[in-house]
Amino acid sequence: DKLLEQNFPMIHAVGAASENTPRLIDLKIGGSGPKLTLVGKGVCFDTGGLNIKPGNSMGLMKKDMGGAANVLGLARAIMGLGLDLQLRVLIPAVENSIAGAAFRPGDILNSRKGLSVEINNTDAEGRLVLADALSYASEDNPDLIISMATLTGAARVALGADLAPFYAGLDSHASAISKASVEAMDPVWRMPFWDPYDKLIEPQIADLDNAPSGGFAGSITAALFLRRFVEKPEKYIHFDIYSWQQNAGVLGPKGGITQGPRAILLALDELISI
Repeated sequence: DKLLEQNFPMIHAVGAASENTPRLIDLKIGGSGPKLTLVGKGVCFDTGGLNIKPGNSMGLMKKDMGGAANVLGLARAIMGLGLDLQLRVLIPAVENSIAGAAFRPGDILNSRKGLSVEINNTDAEGRLVLADALSYASEDNPDLIISMATLTGAARVALGADLAPFYAGLDSHASAISKASVEAMDPVWRMPFWDPYDKLIEPQIADLDNAPSGGFAGSITAALFLRRFVEKPEKYIHFDIYSWQQNAGVLGPKGGITQGPRAILLALDELISI
């Protein structure tokens, strides 16, 4: 399999049970300026894997590629403005399906970075595919990496569907995004990379745990997990979005929505020197 040959073992593992071959989409758009890399979770459908979702939780899982859709929209807006950036978009595109080839609870997966990951829940698959993509992104030494993903139910529980939590390694980045979100009418809320919770994602069997037991701080621990795969955490921003509007409203008709790109676009000159 090409993904294994190219050393993307976790993307391969998550997509192994699907009839649709998992891919890592890598788009590079010209320019000679600073390097901006956007990474979007592209889980095109999520059954939960062998830790299968109940029916009432699976119905909306066509939206689990919301992170990919949002980074593609942001990339198109940046291109439309003609900004002088070395823009790159990475999308791990997979289906988390159920079959004999599915990865299992209790598996230990190796990652592109070399960290081992204990699988405690196959429904925490998004962070696995993002981890390999973030490792790959870091190898190019970009000036800024932004990831977007419909990553955790904990984010929805904490802030609801309208308000997108985000994490930033630098206070200046967080301030710029928060300020721009008001002007852009793109509501976001900063959450902390809370270092004391790092121990929650260290299972002792492997380097990392993809689904810590206890249920505490689910969005934060997912963000901390992703941060482990970025070489320069101070140059990393992560959005844990819901990306869906259940009923028609001011943002448009029922369906997928953008969360974060307008704020990012407005703050971009403060996030990266263009």
